Amino acid sequence: MTFPDSPAPGVSYVMPVLNEEREIRAAVESLVDQDYEGPFEVLLALGPSVDGTNEVVAAMSAADPRIRTLPNPVGSTPAGLNVAIRASVHPITVRVDAHSVLPRDYTRLAVDALRRSGADNVGGIMLAEGRTPFEKAVARAYGSRVGLGGTPHHVGGAEGPTETAYLGVFLRHRLLEVGLFDEGVKRGQDWELNRRLRATGGTVWFTPDLVVTYRPRPSLRTLARQFVATGLWRGELARRFPKANTLRYLVPPAMVVGVALGVLAGLVGLVGALTGTAAAWALLGLVVPGLYVAFVVLAAVLVARGDGLRTRLWFLVVLPSIHFGWGLGFVAGFLDLTGNITAHTGR
Repeated sequence: MTFPDSPAPGVSYVMPVLNEEREIRAAVESLVDQDYEGPFEVLLALGPSVDGTNEVVAAMSAADPRIRTLPNPVGSTPAGLNVAIRASVHPITVRVDAHSVLPRDYTRLAVDALRRSGADNVGGIMLAEGRTPFEKAVARAYGSRVGLGGTPHHVGGAEGPTETAYLGVFLRHRLLEVGLFDEGVKRGQDWELNRRLRATGGTVWFTPDLVVTYRPRPSLRTLARQFVATGLWRGELARRFPKANTLRYLVPPAMVVGVALGVLAGLVGLVGALTGTAAAWALLGLVVPGLYVAFVVLAAVLVARGDGLRTRLWFLVVLPSIHFGWGLGFVAGFLDLTGNITAHTGR
């Protein structure tokens, strides 16, 4: 874990890009505008976008030679990251996302954290910020313990070693040593890579000094697709690496199974009540979905109480969408119900 012998070593920003016409300009401009004193390059791995993304990127690249574009015909996130990392020339790799906007001091603080911690990878907080009432509800869920489980990169915490990191600022040679991102893992590839870094004696480091603005998905359909796909891969990874499972990963699928069984029992009990049989006791199963509904309402009151009415109403929809999308996906991925998982998750 040798750190480059330079006060400001060169950094390479690597970003996979696919159908990001709405967000790509702000994301790239936040990289070019960093207050870091060392040399840098911006490497954009372009997937087969069907919107105006590539035209926006072409204009930025023509205006600034430090912005380079690379083809990523596969279109997946890990494939794009690997294409960019292999083409990079600097010893520090900064993994960025088209939905993220870096604060001006991000690179400087991250490189300082890499140097003093001796870590292979440093990451911080994903601060979700929405612009519409729906996006604000998603952002509120992201940043609360009731939404995504309260991991440090969502809600903050003390600086120190961690299991995984949001985005990540890496020593490039360590990425090469462990074989880069696994292109067979379409979601959760950050966790899987960090697992290999730690397994080979490296350290993954969390610091709350790094705060990255993240733009949530703009619609319920895209949000649901995101979390089903994320859950599928989390379930797949849980099956591959059972020793790495924690209670946090198991709560959403347990909730989904519990609510489903409760509803099923309630239907049996309803039939029993209508026919006058002993099966009417099964109506007690409705207690489980009832408790979940009460939990969602209470969460909306407590977590989203400072938001506008439309955001609070959207929160009532967003929170179950995240829980059930992730939970159903996890069950399907863990039990391998989808067969070839890569065919069902796309990017």
